[in-house]
Amino acid sequence: MHHRALALALAAVASIAPLAAVADSPLKRLTLRHDLLGFEAVGRIDAGDGFCSGVLIAPDLVLTAAHCLVGSDGTQRDPRAVTFRAGLRDGEAVAERHGVRAVLHPAYRHDDTDGLRQLTSDLALIRLDAPIPSDLAPPFATAAPPGAGGQVSVVSYAAGRSEAPAWQRACGVAAAGRGALMMTCDTHFGSSGAPVFDMASGRPRIVSLISRGARENGQTIVYGMNVGPALDATMAALRAGRGVWPESAVTARRLSGGSQGGESGGARFVRP
Repeated sequence: MHHRALALALAAVASIAPLAAVADSPLKRLTLRHDLLGFEAVGRIDAGDGFCSGVLIAPDLVLTAAHCLVGSDGTQRDPRAVTFRAGLRDGEAVAERHGVRAVLHPAYRHDDTDGLRQLTSDLALIRLDAPIPSDLAPPFATAAPPGAGGQVSVVSYAAGRSEAPAWQRACGVAAAGRGALMMTCDTHFGSSGAPVFDMASGRPRIVSLISRGARENGQTIVYGMNVGPALDATMAALRAGRGVWPESAVTARRLSGGSQGGESGGARFVRP
């Protein structure tokens, strides 16, 4: 769906708050080890010739955008060829693991003509080949997102800053509704799958993932889903083994985590 059409779909169910209602903070590069403290579970996902951002929601489970695992022709990437580098900064990661299996949100289709449905289902889970100890990278829980006019925070990798995560402490929610959010956060190609946090309750909680965006009149507008319902649906599919690949690696077992606890690997930024 075109950027303006998606914005109108959100505006139809939520009032658009003035984009200046929240003073967006600048990006802070998390260069030093102490800068990264608390955000070690955010990492870079390397897949083929591209990369995305991702985040741990359990020691062996990475949450990211569905389109990061699907090629432009709809082919699903082999998760065993995907590498998650937790807390990667200037060549040094807190921990590095490969994927073993993956699952997309059951409603996700790479060629879906319903842009809002595609946005709200743009979520995937990657099971890692070994857990990352929580004392190295504590996984994040999720929460309900703020409404229009609220404030969120984002940690992401992106083109031009792929070697270390950048933290935007505050950016605004311009609109929210129908399971989606429109935000003013400073992200770019490679930020797909980056966690959007609510910082209000002490430890950050994931409320959305970066899915797509557009740069218009010098400002970036990005879109993400309400992560709770989307994650619940995807976790249920993972537990049941529905849509999990590769099939030879599928084991249906009870999982921890959940909502209570780009093109070629890049964010879907579209021309206005």
